[in-house]
Amino acid sequence: MFKMTGETRLLVCCESDIPSVNMKCQLLKKKDWEDAGTYGKDSYLTNGRTVMMTTPDLHIRLEDIDERIDSAGFSVKEVVFMSRHSAASGEASLTVHPIGNFRDNKFGGKERALVKPNPALMSDALRKISKYNDMENFRVCFEVTHHGPWLEKPTFFIEIGSDERNWGNERAADILSDVILDMEPNDHETAVGVGGGHYAPRFTEVALGFKINFGHMLPNYHLEGSSDEEIVRMVKDACEASGTGLVYMHRKSLKGPEERRISGLISSAGFELITSSDLETISGN
Repeated sequence: MFKMTGETRLLVCCESDIPSVNMKCQLLKKKDWEDAGTYGKDSYLTNGRTVMMTTPDLHIRLEDIDERIDSAGFSVKEVVFMSRHSAASGEASLTVHPIGNFRDNKFGGKERALVKPNPALMSDALRKISKYNDMENFRVCFEVTHHGPWLEKPTFFIEIGSDERNWGNERAADILSDVILDMEPNDHETAVGVGGGHYAPRFTEVALGFKINFGHMLPNYHLEGSSDEEIVRMVKDACEASGTGLVYMHRKSLKGPEERRISGLISSAGFELITSSDLETISGN
C-alpha cells in the first residue's frame, strides 16, 4: 500500500473515455509523475499533493471510489473527474459541472442525493477554461447537476463534448489539462442556481462576470410539474450540499406566475435570493 501524508486532490481518468485519456496524456507531458502502484483494478500516479487514478470502470458507476482510494492509502480532500460529455446536438463544448441526482439515479449515484460540489474550484476552472480557450467553435459553460457516482468528497466533472467528432480533439485536452494544473479556489461567496436550461447560460455568464461561485444548479426541467414541497426539498438539498443559503434565479427563463411562485417558496424556506446587482464584478470585466 502506498502511504501519502496530508490531504490530496484526486484526478480520475477512465481508460475507456477518450477525452479522459487525452487529458491524462497532456498532464503526463507537463509534470513529472511518480508511480504509486496498482491496487485492484486501479493504478495511481502522484505529483506533489495531486494523485491521478486510472481505472477501467466507467466514471458514473464508481460508487465505491472512496473505499478504493482509502484502500490504496490516500487521504483525499477533493475529486475531479476528467471526462467526455455526450449530447445529441454534438455541439463542441468545454464544460464543468457538479454531480448528484435531484430525483432518480438512472445514470449512477443515489436517488435524491447530491454530492458535495466544489464551488470555488469548479467556478475558477470555468473562468480559466474561458480564459485559455482559443477555439471559437467550442462552447464554454457550466452544466447543471446531473448523474453519479456517489462519493463523500467535494467533486466536479471537467469535460470535452459532445460527440466523437470532438472527443479526440487534442487542443481541447491540452486546454483542460492547463486548467487542471492552474485552477485554484477563491474566497467568493457561493450560490445555488435555480432555473434555466441544462447548459446553465445565465449562471455561466454570472460566474464569468462576477465574484460569485456556483454550487449545485437546479434547472427548469426539474422544476416543471413539481409540487411546492418538492421544489423546496430540491432547493434545500442543493443549498445544504453546497454549503450556502444564497440562491441565484434565472428569472427570465420562467414565466411570470411560475417565477413568482418559486421565488416565494425559496424566500419562505429561509434562503436569500440574490441578483447581479448584489455582486462585485470581476476586475477587467
